[in-house]
Amino acid sequence: MADAALAAEPAEIAAHLLNDGESEAMLLVAKQILDATLALPEWDDGAMDMVAQAPALRSGRVDRDALRRSLEDQRVAAAAMLDGAAALGTAARQALLRGRAALSLLGDCWLDTVSQPATQPAAIVNGLFGQRWSLLGEGRPARSCVAMRRRSLEAAGIFLPALSDPTFFREAASDAMTSLHAAFLLSLSRYPATYFPELIGIHAACHALGIDDRIAGLDPIVPPEAAWEILDAYLDALDEDAAAEALSRRLVDAVRVFVCLERRHAAMLADRAARSAGQSLDLQVAEIVRRHAPFAGKQHQRVRIGGKPLSETATETDQDLAAFLKDFKRSGYLRADKKGSCRFIDAIKFGGPMFGIFTDEEADVLKSWFHSTAQTIDAPINLPEGREEPVARLWLANIRERPPRDTVFESAADLDDRTLFYQLVNIENFANILPVALERVQAGLARSEMLFHSEDTGRYTDARFFDYSPEALVDRIESIYWHQLVEPYAPLTDIPPRDEVVFGQKYFALGNLIDGCWAFRSGGTSRFGQIADVKLFGIYADEMGLGDVEKNHITLIHRVLGSLGIDLPHIRDEAFVDQDEIPDIFYTFPLNQLSLGQFPKRFHAEILGYNLGSEMLGLGELRMHEIQKLKHWGFDPIYEAVHLSIDNMSAGHARQAAEIIQAHLAETAQQYGPDVCAAEWRRIWNGYASFAYFVEGGTLEAPAPVTHGDEANADRCALTL
Repeated sequence: MADAALAAEPAEIAAHLLNDGESEAMLLVAKQILDATLALPEWDDGAMDMVAQAPALRSGRVDRDALRRSLEDQRVAAAAMLDGAAALGTAARQALLRGRAALSLLGDCWLDTVSQPATQPAAIVNGLFGQRWSLLGEGRPARSCVAMRRRSLEAAGIFLPALSDPTFFREAASDAMTSLHAAFLLSLSRYPATYFPELIGIHAACHALGIDDRIAGLDPIVPPEAAWEILDAYLDALDEDAAAEALSRRLVDAVRVFVCLERRHAAMLADRAARSAGQSLDLQVAEIVRRHAPFAGKQHQRVRIGGKPLSETATETDQDLAAFLKDFKRSGYLRADKKGSCRFIDAIKFGGPMFGIFTDEEADVLKSWFHSTAQTIDAPINLPEGREEPVARLWLANIRERPPRDTVFESAADLDDRTLFYQLVNIENFANILPVALERVQAGLARSEMLFHSEDTGRYTDARFFDYSPEALVDRIESIYWHQLVEPYAPLTDIPPRDEVVFGQKYFALGNLIDGCWAFRSGGTSRFGQIADVKLFGIYADEMGLGDVEKNHITLIHRVLGSLGIDLPHIRDEAFVDQDEIPDIFYTFPLNQLSLGQFPKRFHAEILGYNLGSEMLGLGELRMHEIQKLKHWGFDPIYEAVHLSIDNMSAGHARQAAEIIQAHLAETAQQYGPDVCAAEWRRIWNGYASFAYFVEGGTLEAPAPVTHGDEANADRCALTL
């Protein structure tokens, strides 16, 4: 499947990466693109002159002053080039905006999953996440960098599909270089933990150059100094790392590659803008044909231009394109009829077989070109050679032919829960277990659906099915809140022994150490326009401290564990597999959470229901008892106290989780009707039930109905949160 994806045209490769974030094949595609592109100087001799000016290492470390000077020089040069092109007039500025659109509308896509179980908590990661949150408009999509750039495009008369639309790259990226550039940045978004030095360098370089905001005429949300602070902090941290020299070299090499790509793209845009300022009709039509030619399929076999079926006509070079346009001018399709029209113009009008293929702007150009053919039919068609196309072909060939580094191909083994947990945390390096994760989620959902028909509630949950209405949902969650979480509460009169309290917190720890893992992918570049994902990612951002590592909930649980005298390796470290604080039987619930988080698109509805269960559970009796026990023995209750507050039913995460479901179902009903809405609701409630199933003591191996009076399962729940 990976080979088939890479055999496609560059725009299709980029579209696959943008819209398929859940398959093993696309992880392999991304790895192959990253490794091939980062080796750019090895296969593109023309890159060497450009990267020679980029920063170098000094004594095995990054020369920070040289790096800053180099990036500033590149910024000044690019700005002069782009400003000069924009000054040529409206057509030139439109060419700049359109030519950059496919990249500018991706935003800082490489930060999509920089915050994840494998990377949190860390000050540098939280700094990047804080900038990501700002770039996303802090939960208000209309204020995001991408929304503002899109408004700049539309103000210039350039209207493009949504990022999630399969045609986005076909419409936005008219050349292979731009599509491959986009594919590279999207590939980096799949491997932020594995390629962290590269991400740091590229993030700083992107904001230092500032090409996207300059073309759009916008002030940057993240100024260059803010991005540099992140790089500076990373380089400071490298001083304590035994692998500092190797990591420094990776960072520098990535900056070199990125600067080279950006310089090429800026030069290409400036060249196009200059041509567009006085662009002939032949050149304008050539650009239109270049955009649409790859989609001339078998339905065009009977259409012959220059003696060849249109579906077999190759226009890989500008010479090919010039020859095609010359033949097209002479063909019967452009021969004027008595009405002053022709077969081609009639075909693109309303009711014609080609209506809707071309935009109104393109159709007007084509009509003008037709009317000029009588005077220009014998005139030569000279198209300036596209300097970027040979490089694009070389780049694509290198991606297809160069196997990814450090990659072993094997089927997923039959793993114990500890090893599976480690590999799910480090999913970037173990893509082959995605089918295992998928099977695990499906099994949990299938078993939990039996709670729909339970005669009674659980100890802390009520997963019995009911027909949805906004009011019915509120009634159910408020019933759970009052009758199962708040009213049963009474202060403990008998505090358990110290060792028992420590023992219980150890079992809470595993789930707490992956707090929010089912939601961390909900803010992805292609998903952030959906109201449910915006609000869900807002909850996750709160959990991560909105970029403040001291308020990050993973930091808080480490703080609590420290007060207990518990020192665990980080969950991403292989040493965590052998830790002896948390027994094997309590991995089931966290494994379900980690598995579900791998599939934000496939299990979108289920995640919304699961999130509701998670945000409600800690309210009331359970958490208040934990706070009382921790305080009694002098332990830090911060994790419990923060969740008791932030998850509140009045306006906190629990209420927000319900509002997310209501908003999503209202949108679903409006777009698809009541039957689809009902099916979506059943999936949402299945997600809630899967949370309830594991909380109330269910396992994948031995599912059994749980009732309110099942004290054994209630006790078990208190140890598996």
